[in-house]
Amino acid sequence: MSIPGIVQSSLGDEHVAAKVSLGGEDILYVTPTRTLIYRADGLLSDESVEEYPHDAERITVSEGRRKSTITLDYGIDGTEKFKIPTKRLHDALHPVIAGVLNGAGVTDSNEQVLQTYQFSELTLVLTSARVVKHVGEAIWDTDFEQFHFADVTSLDVEEGNVSSQIIIEADGRPQRIKTPSDRTREVRERIEQGLLSYHDVGSYAEFEQTVVPDDPEPDADENVSFAEDDDVFGGGVEPLNANPPELNDSGQIVETPTADPLGGESESVNGGGAGTVAAEATPADSPSASSGTATNTVADGTRADGMQTDEEEPDETVFADSGFESASENLDDPVEAQLAALTETVERQNELLERQQKTIERLISELSRGR
Repeated sequence: MSIPGIVQSSLGDEHVAAKVSLGGEDILYVTPTRTLIYRADGLLSDESVEEYPHDAERITVSEGRRKSTITLDYGIDGTEKFKIPTKRLHDALHPVIAGVLNGAGVTDSNEQVLQTYQFSELTLVLTSARVVKHVGEAIWDTDFEQFHFADVTSLDVEEGNVSSQIIIEADGRPQRIKTPSDRTREVRERIEQGLLSYHDVGSYAEFEQTVVPDDPEPDADENVSFAEDDDVFGGGVEPLNANPPELNDSGQIVETPTADPLGGESESVNGGGAGTVAAEATPADSPSASSGTATNTVADGTRADGMQTDEEEPDETVFADSGFESASENLDDPVEAQLAALTETVERQNELLERQQKTIERLISELSRGR
């Protein structure tokens, strides 16, 4: 690329990033920090170079039928402006905007500006890493929005007859860009190409898999298990069925038979009122009543005087159904021992139930906190 000597002198150590012909021999050069306008010799002026730094805070454009004016606003340092042919305006604006965005620190030094769009009061700048959106009379100023491709998770379009909306979801929030319907497809495809290139994928489906991966499996240490170490819950929880008592068909506790002091075997009494001797008054019409002697009987039909009652062999099934077994006064000590053992078993299981309840309540509390 041939560069006029006067321009080469102005460049110094900088390189030319972009070059736009303005008609005839006039050329616009853009460097990383400045825009240079070269004016060739003419009938009305000599060869010259105009410089416009890129540290501007605002860019505005005034379009005319034949010529347009680009104005760079430098805040308290005033403004600078230059004229170019209207038919070259959009070609020139692209590198100028790119230079100003880079000078303002909006884009990185190695970030490439791919495309610039102007739709009425909307300006869109597509780079290799982001979309810059500005709405207003100015082409660009500090009141702008940007959507970095690293934060974009989806791209969609809501089509309309006159205008359509490109929807960019970034940081979990949908951002809408209103564009003319006849240009929407082009803009959407340009943004998609930038996304795919940035994420180094070949299709939009691959892009979706890259930025929206499947929900990961929760780490084991993030969930509370009912099989935690003993140190967590103070020795662990013993199962409720540890050494359980045996139950009969009616759901009653069956204890190991003990020796009957009268010579046979007598089953021990369970815990529901166990060990209580049933005393019954002899019916008035019984033989013993007619003799005037009141005789007390125990549950197995044996009278206090050692004689058998009329029901010498009581129906044992009655006691089996009720969960009670016969007992005698001579079984007081074994019965009390059975009751003590049974009471200890019940208390131990109640204690285990209470510990398990506390453990479950703690688990529920920790799970509700997301641990």
